Amino acid sequence: MQIFEISKSFPKEETYSLTDQIRRSSRSVCVTIAEGYRKRIYPKHFYSKLTDSDGENSEIQVWLEFAVSCNYISHELYNELLSQSIEVGKLINYMLLNPEKFGSKKNEI
Repeated sequence: MQIFEISKSFPKEETYSLTDQIRRSSRSVCVTIAEGYRKRIYPKHFYSKLTDSDGENSEIQVWLEFAVSCNYISHELYNELLSQSIEVGKLINYMLLNPEKFGSKKNEI
């Protein structure tokens, strides 16, 4: 939600590019984790959804780099959001490495 609020201040010409993309990827992280969790009885599906979520989280970091490079956000805000994204990545990685703690079985990939 923080990204959604911040992106409201992006220029109008970014509506269908940076604004739309960063909003989509930030929402997708949560939605994809939820989808994977609901199908956690299928270990490969659970793993796949978590890796998709991790990819979306990485995409957010790239969009944030564009936002700071274009001076749409400050370096301080960029660092704060990047730090939060890194923490989300650590949590996703923990879920990938410990699926049994989330009701799934170890994946044999």
